[in-house]
Amino acid sequence: LPDVHVEAPTGGSAVLAAIMLKLGAYGFLRFSLPITPDASHQWAWLVIALSLIAVIYVGLVAMVQKDMKKLVAYSSVAHMGFVTLGFFVFSDLGVSGAIVQMIAHGFVSAAMFLAIGVLYDRVHSREIASYGGVVNTMPNFAAFALLFTMANCGLPGTAGFVGEWMVILAAVKANFWIGLAAATALIFGAAYSLWMYKRVYLGAVANDHVKALTDIGRREFLIMSLLAIAVLYMGIYPKPFTDVMDASVAELLRHVALSKLP
Repeated sequence: LPDVHVEAPTGGSAVLAAIMLKLGAYGFLRFSLPITPDASHQWAWLVIALSLIAVIYVGLVAMVQKDMKKLVAYSSVAHMGFVTLGFFVFSDLGVSGAIVQMIAHGFVSAAMFLAIGVLYDRVHSREIASYGGVVNTMPNFAAFALLFTMANCGLPGTAGFVGEWMVILAAVKANFWIGLAAATALIFGAAYSLWMYKRVYLGAVANDHVKALTDIGRREFLIMSLLAIAVLYMGIYPKPFTDVMDASVAELLRHVALSKLP
């Protein structure tokens, strides 16, 4: 996945992260859970273990990346670990949180990749070391990038927080230690996201390439504004998203609970 993101154009990365990355989770939701509920129960421990590996190990891998696209790609894998974890704790809160996380991650990851694309179009480099002090030359863009970075961290009030928090609460109710392990992802997420933002945007202007940058134009501002509105709206008022799925989630879990296993 990270290598695909590195090779893909900006639009391809946005579509891959926002839509195609969700196909596996959608398969669990539409096929594995309703069609094979017994197998889902029997192998839930394995999926939960793999989800925690994705959340913790991949988060650590993201912290050592030097390429911005690779860092965000690894963070996407970590965030999707919350989705599979939410599905396999078999609770209303967990499944609803997983679906909310899928939607939120679509907005946040697309915004992150588009922000990287804005810089790449101007400097033609994705290396974190190629930047520094972007806020001095692109203040409007840096403000949008800060919002999207905070959402990627899971800051309350942004779309990135709601689904993850619902899944963590559901995991704690199922098993305290699983929930505690999942919660460490919030720490790792803040570490690699804020580290990247600090290196790229803050401080003094690093070089002539950064000094020559021009702030985003009207077209880019409009795109960033639409994504920012979606990220904030979903983070501040997620009720419309959860209400529309409550009945379907309850029916799915009722069906999954009808296990034929002794």
